[in-house]
Amino acid sequence: GLNGTIIGIVIKECARRAMAAIRARRFTFEAKEKGFRPDGRTDWVTDADVLAQKIYTKLLREAFPHFGIVGEEDELSIPCSIEGENIYFTVDPLDGTAAFTRKQSSGVATMCSLVWGDEVIASCIGDVLTGEVYYFRPDSQKVHRISKNGFASVLLIDHDKPLADQHLLLRDPVSYHPGGLTRHLCETQESQLFKGLSFANGSIGLSMARLWKGEVGGAILTANKQTPWDMSPIVGMNDMLGIIAFELGYSATQC
Repeated sequence: GLNGTIIGIVIKECARRAMAAIRARRFTFEAKEKGFRPDGRTDWVTDADVLAQKIYTKLLREAFPHFGIVGEEDELSIPCSIEGENIYFTVDPLDGTAAFTRKQSSGVATMCSLVWGDEVIASCIGDVLTGEVYYFRPDSQKVHRISKNGFASVLLIDHDKPLADQHLLLRDPVSYHPGGLTRHLCETQESQLFKGLSFANGSIGLSMARLWKGEVGGAILTANKQTPWDMSPIVGMNDMLGIIAFELGYSATQC
């Protein structure tokens, strides 16, 4: 069977090393265009993205040589070599590259997850600029938030707190959400479902961490093309915390 403790130690160490490498290049990185996003914005890659992915790949291959790996940069795809199984890591070495190139003081992360078949069994999301890590491992029912100094707290969702006392998080302007029900949720004075709106940019993982920490009571994501390295860490965390996702027209809402 899988050793959940060892998996947890390795993915946290991957995140720690990747965060250190990214921080070291915060003001000296080299960036280049690698394409365009569905909304027409430029998609960037930096030498920090590439280096962080190499760190993940080296350590994961050394620790788990038979597991697969899929990663964002250079179409990384290493198949699982365990007969009859499909176990693989997803790696988003630098989540929030646009925020990183703007030299923001927030919204820059690194993410990985471990997927077994159709289930995310481990997830680790590191906040590059605070050093915090959000993580869970196999054989544990707890999701932890770990500080840069190693202090850990268990994340729990307050399911008894009314949505009317909480804000709704958006990563895009309201005009980007064509669904009628989505628009209605955003019109808080009319719907009274949420207290108000809150906005975020940069790392999608750190945006969703605001939901896991209880800073907001719901989040709406636009229905752009999603990748396993973007979504698997988030789906795993949401499932562990009992957060429910709904399809709202052309968008997905998580509450």
